Amino acid sequence: MDNNTTQVLRKQANWEGLYFYQKANVLYQLTFVFTKRFLPAHGDRTVDQMVQAARSGKQNIVEGSADGVTSMEMELKLLNVARSSIKELKEDYEDYIVSRHLTRWSAGNARYDGMLKFCRNHNRIEDYQDFFDRWTDEEMANVALTLCHMVDKMMTTYQKQQEETFIKEGGIKERMTAARLGYRTNQREEIERLKSELSAAKRRIAELEAQLGASRAR
Repeated sequence: MDNNTTQVLRKQANWEGLYFYQKANVLYQLTFVFTKRFLPAHGDRTVDQMVQAARSGKQNIVEGSADGVTSMEMELKLLNVARSSIKELKEDYEDYIVSRHLTRWSAGNARYDGMLKFCRNHNRIEDYQDFFDRWTDEEMANVALTLCHMVDKMMTTYQKQQEETFIKEGGIKERMTAARLGYRTNQREEIERLKSELSAAKRRIAELEAQLGASRAR
């Protein structure tokens, strides 16, 4: 690509490689199992709310990454929706722990450091799913809360990076304008180059004609 050519469409982010997406996917799968195991199958709206919040967190990351190809503004908006959904899910897990008189693990708790290390070092669903049918509700809820916190923190950092990029590069309208200006600049430069080559060719033809005339005169 020419140095003066601006790319209108941004490269789509590899959302599957984003750690916060991977952890959000774990949160969705964990929440689905958690609600099936520990909440009533019927008559409790919390089940649908938790599953939908977890799914929204995951799906809006995907949609934001896809829409970011043409609109970073839309990407940032969808990432905000994802973060809001994760925060809503976090509230539901906290409410569950409080209402069931379970323990919210924190620094100093015997289980806290091990859980924190595990969640930091593991991002993919394959690392967690073998535990879904073995963990107690207290264990699952605390792991979920930890993942909610990590996803939110990672997304906050990512959003700030994207906002800085947006400030530097602008949105699609700005990139389209820059691309048009770059195209016009390239056109002008090409026209000037062709004019210069034509002038040089005319001078060379004149020189050759003069040499030919001189040769005939002799």
